[in-house]
Amino acid sequence: MSQQKREEWLKLEADVLARSKGQGMLTLENLRECSGLELFQKMIAGELPRPPISDTLGFYLVQAEKGHVIFQGTPQHRHYNPIGSVHGGYHATLLDSCVACAIQTTLEAGQGYTTIELKVNYIRALTDRVGPVRAEGRVIHAGKQIGTAEGKLVDADGKLYAHATTTCLIFNV
Repeated sequence: MSQQKREEWLKLEADVLARSKGQGMLTLENLRECSGLELFQKMIAGELPRPPISDTLGFYLVQAEKGHVIFQGTPQHRHYNPIGSVHGGYHATLLDSCVACAIQTTLEAGQGYTTIELKVNYIRALTDRVGPVRAEGRVIHAGKQIGTAEGKLVDADGKLYAHATTTCLIFNV
C-alpha cells in the first residue's frame, strides 16, 4: 500500500510542477484581488508562480482548500546536518509553510498574515531513504486578528516525523 501511495504522491507532485510557470513572488495586486484560497488554487493550477523557497528546499504545494493545505517534498542528502540526518530546519520550514498557509486559505482578498509564533516537536529523524513526506496544515482558529493552526509531517506509511502549532497575526494589505 505505501509504495502505491508514494507513487501517487510523486505523480501529483510531478503534475503540479508540470503546470507551474516557474518561481516568483506574488504582487500586492494579487493579494488585493484574490482570497488566500484563490491564490493557492492559482499556484497549483500554474496561473501564479510558486515561491522561490519551494525550489530551494524541493517542496511544493500540492493541495489547498479552506482551512487545509498540503505541501510535499522528498528529503535529500543536500538537506543533511553534520550528524547524518536531515536538518531540523527542513522539518520546521515545511511545517511553518503548511500551518501558516492553512490560515491564509481563510483570508479574504486584501488580507495578509505573518507568523508570530511557531512551535515544532521533532519525533524522529528524517533521512533521504524515507521518500516523499507531506506537511499537512489545518486551521484551529481563524479570527479577525489572530489565526492558529496545527500541522504534521508524515511519510507515505503515515509515520509521524514532526508536528507543529502556529499563531499568526492577520492584517489588511
